[in-house]
Amino acid sequence: MDIKVLALDLDGTLTNSEKKITLNTKETLQRAMEDGVTVVLASGRPLVGIKPLAKELELSKYSGYILAYNGGQIIDCHTGKEVYQKVLNVERIASIYEVAKQFGVAMLTYDGEDIITEDDTDPYVLRECFINKVKVRKIEDIVSHVTYPVPKCLVVGEHEKLLPVRDYLKDKYGDELSIYFSEPFFLEIMPLGVEKSASLELLLNRLQLSREELMACGDGLNDITMLQYAGLGVAMGNACNEAKEVSKYITATNDEDGVAKAVNRFILSGEEMVG
Repeated sequence: MDIKVLALDLDGTLTNSEKKITLNTKETLQRAMEDGVTVVLASGRPLVGIKPLAKELELSKYSGYILAYNGGQIIDCHTGKEVYQKVLNVERIASIYEVAKQFGVAMLTYDGEDIITEDDTDPYVLRECFINKVKVRKIEDIVSHVTYPVPKCLVVGEHEKLLPVRDYLKDKYGDELSIYFSEPFFLEIMPLGVEKSASLELLLNRLQLSREELMACGDGLNDITMLQYAGLGVAMGNACNEAKEVSKYITATNDEDGVAKAVNRFILSGEEMVG
């Protein structure tokens, strides 16, 4: 079956180690879009961190989509309108903050185009700012400041410190929150059921397409459900072992134009994955 939708993770997948899309990858994706393939940027990043890449790829011209916050928000790039959003309630945001504070790690969330936190010098908070190319705003009391629902909270720190945070949150709030690592130092916390595969299913229903017509490329732990769900799951050469194990094909790394090579093979040349 022909691939009609291409879902791409960003960091470690679409972008190289410098967080840039290479010219070869950009031109390859534009050829695929000109052939009618719908490109979906599916990332844990906030919307503000994805928009510049969507603009660079001209997704508004080619009717692409953005899945931000691991699928907690879906944007139609052609119209600029939000077609889906799921958010954390304000009370639970306060609970997450208290747990992070209890375990001595930082929590951040989002306000407009800023990252907000009480720990604006934390190295992992600054890493999230670098990835998304946005500024951090220090808030003296984040619980009293965040009086609005948000799609995601991010608890950040050394992996060993985050493991007990994950276990505690899953034990106490596992029936209402999705809690998983996107990186060893990033613990993602979203409303229950928010993950890339679930939002891609919603999008495919909107487009009246099947999962067999979906190809997905990813490298991280938060890509696993997407890679499993897609008719053709493609792991990057630099992907974690868990992502590689669930994928039907492993391409080159993100520094070797792995996305472009997979698109050339399975979309532009029309080769089918057997088995």
